[in-house]
Amino acid sequence: MENEYKLLGGAMVTLALATATLVVVPYVQLSDVQPSPGLKDYTSAELRGRRQYIENGCVYCHTQQPRARAQAPDFQRGWGRAPVAGDYFYDRPHLLGTMRTGPDLLNIGARQPSADWNLGHLYQPRAYTPGSIMPSYPYLFEVKDKAEKGDRVVNLPPAYAPLGQVVVARPEALDLVAYLLALDRSYPVKPPPGPDR
Repeated sequence: MENEYKLLGGAMVTLALATATLVVVPYVQLSDVQPSPGLKDYTSAELRGRRQYIENGCVYCHTQQPRARAQAPDFQRGWGRAPVAGDYFYDRPHLLGTMRTGPDLLNIGARQPSADWNLGHLYQPRAYTPGSIMPSYPYLFEVKDKAEKGDRVVNLPPAYAPLGQVVVARPEALDLVAYLLALDRSYPVKPPPGPDR
């Protein structure tokens, strides 16, 4: 019976240490984080686009966390600086991603600031990035014979445009692009203390 108490006590101590290390210490370290200077809160359209980003599974193939120069060639790829905690102040939940099948999107708003490019890329990625394995999202668009007043027509390369028709972005596509354009963390920040970033 004494061995069971030792085993149970050891398990409880291990659980308490793990909880302190993985939950309490990070919470204390990040409890006073403020938004980075230059970071703006999301608009309602950007928040709707963020929901589209989650619902369409973009988070499964794209990260939103370029790594530091010492860790990976992300900076040389043009993906921007490594983020700091304040860059994610308004993100709930954080969409850091788990796998990088496609490029990191944290600074896509700075790298591709054109709404037309982003809309066209969502409709047919291979028209803009040959060999891309990204799926197209045609259900975010509508193909019409003629654009109506207020329609946002997507200007596609001639080889990908439907003959005699126009591609019109649905509100969901416009919101998703608004969110992507809001992912611009190219403003300067004071790097955290520590090894060279």
